[in-house]
Amino acid sequence: MTLVILAAGLGSRYGGLKQLDAISENNETIIDFAIFDAIQVGFEKVVFVIQKEFSQQIKEIYIPRLQNKIAVSFVCQETNNIPKKFLPIKRTKPWGTAHALLTAKKEVDNNFCVINADDFYGKEAFKKMYSFLKNQPVNSYKFSMIGYLVKNTLSDNGSVSRGECIVNNKKELVQIHERKAIVKTQREIVYNENNKEIPLNKNTIVSMNFWGFTPKIFSEIEHQFYTFLEKNSNNNEAEFYLPSVVNNLLESKKATVNVIKTTAIWMGVTYKNDKEKVVLGIKKMKEEGNYPQKLWS
Repeated sequence: MTLVILAAGLGSRYGGLKQLDAISENNETIIDFAIFDAIQVGFEKVVFVIQKEFSQQIKEIYIPRLQNKIAVSFVCQETNNIPKKFLPIKRTKPWGTAHALLTAKKEVDNNFCVINADDFYGKEAFKKMYSFLKNQPVNSYKFSMIGYLVKNTLSDNGSVSRGECIVNNKKELVQIHERKAIVKTQREIVYNENNKEIPLNKNTIVSMNFWGFTPKIFSEIEHQFYTFLEKNSNNNEAEFYLPSVVNNLLESKKATVNVIKTTAIWMGVTYKNDKEKVVLGIKKMKEEGNYPQKLWS
């Protein structure tokens, strides 16, 4: 079982390479805690999707830390890693999360989960995901997603974007709607659409990009990416998102996505000032014995 970590984003709102920002006294990052949790529940390999210019820096940190603990691979998400028909291109920014995952294809040959590098998901989420994935054959189109309550995923320092999930009575995902500029006001949670504030129920299930897939997802991403490029190869702002791929599969009824609900409090570093809350949260969990004082020894 493999953990794929999407760590190629630059973090423009954060103001730096947040994936490597320490959140504990032992210079541990959010990535460290994700990998530690994954190892504890049974994952045996981790694949980092990174930018080429930071590859050496990331390798120097994680190869020594993870030696003899879990198999490790690194792949670079590059803008020219697209079908030859669409080359050359002048694009500078990454193509998006679905393309980032596609980059990892050659390193994944079993069921796997994919996460963001800058989100703290909690051990419960990894445990539930592992349990689901281990019972799926590798040729299955039964996928999964960890669903968080929107009230548990907000930042005190600015707006966030989340995927609002429509879930049926079988606990299966029906559709994801991208909601932007979500904030908590004094009275309620709202998002912005066409310059209007629209209320969002605090218990709405949202996606934090914690997905569980079989290798079947890769051929689907390839097919949809080709279609995407035919329309957007010259559009420097267009991005190929993983939720869009999933939505298309749901609409065509080619796949199902089991929504694994969690009431865990999300922690993340969308903004620079989010870091303090994460540091305090990690410190508290260590004091309560949820994590050792030093993750890697």
